[in-house]
Amino acid sequence: MKRIASFEVNHDTVTKGMYISRIDGDIVTYDIRMKIPNGGDYLDYDAVHTFEHLFATYARNTKYSENVIYVGPMGCRTGFYFLVRDAISHKEALEIMVETMKFIIGFEGEIPGSKKEECGNYLAHSLEGAKLIAEDMLPVLQNWSVEKMNY
Repeated sequence: MKRIASFEVNHDTVTKGMYISRIDGDIVTYDIRMKIPNGGDYLDYDAVHTFEHLFATYARNTKYSENVIYVGPMGCRTGFYFLVRDAISHKEALEIMVETMKFIIGFEGEIPGSKKEECGNYLAHSLEGAKLIAEDMLPVLQNWSVEKMNY
């Protein structure tokens, strides 16, 4: 079988940040690395779950919403995938990520989509944990640039 592109990335050299993982036609996949791969410190499941709900809700409510394809956690619990149409520039995608972190840090109230009838694991949420992830990533992303996005 053909090896997928993400397995070609040397995970021993990856740092926290936002990377262009692949471009397929008009779809750009970004890897939002929030933890050092194989570093022994991984994203907490309940926090990841809440972060996903908030990230997806925010990204799909921006002016770019029609071009947001997918938001979801990496199985290794080191970050998230963010898929968008190339109508969103790399700079704009980075801006969305910075604004997403700010949104999550300031979020109060009921987690969107967290009721039993809306969520397949509605008891597994941590708003406090999601905020900690965002607080940790905000300075990284604020100091990131398009030039740093290549693995």
